[in-house]
Amino acid sequence: MRLPTATAIVLLFSALCRSFAQETPTPPVRNVAGIRAVLNAQVEAWNRGDLERFMHGYWNSPHTAFVSEDGMRRGWSALLERYRRTYPDRQAMGKLRFSDLEVRLLCPRIALAIGRFDLERAQDHRHGFFTLILRRLPEGWRIIQDHTSAAAPGP
Repeated sequence: MRLPTATAIVLLFSALCRSFAQETPTPPVRNVAGIRAVLNAQVEAWNRGDLERFMHGYWNSPHTAFVSEDGMRRGWSALLERYRRTYPDRQAMGKLRFSDLEVRLLCPRIALAIGRFDLERAQDHRHGFFTLILRRLPEGWRIIQDHTSAAAPGP
């Protein structure tokens, strides 16, 4: 990453955090537990075949962003449509697992989460990594940006 780009990212997060500085912070441990609870609820919903409940982890906004190997989607509705098209039924969804999860609070209302996903299906086993930016909203922690990269399928 070039130095000007890295500096711009740091300045952006600094500005975001300053904008929330006036608010009463929630203790960090509770924040991390809340974020982990959102991600655990997503895994449980996925493994039940419930895409709508899985989507509760995302900010229901046209500003939500999702990036993967097949492009970028903007908006909660576009993301739901992508999931419905890519995973049309319970068999296509398979069994999801998250591991190696690390959560870092960048400020009281913004967090970064990184981890690994494993998706076991009858026809294949996909895995890869994700980077999430979450924001604490009145309804709780929600993913506002998701960058998921699947590893190349193995033999």
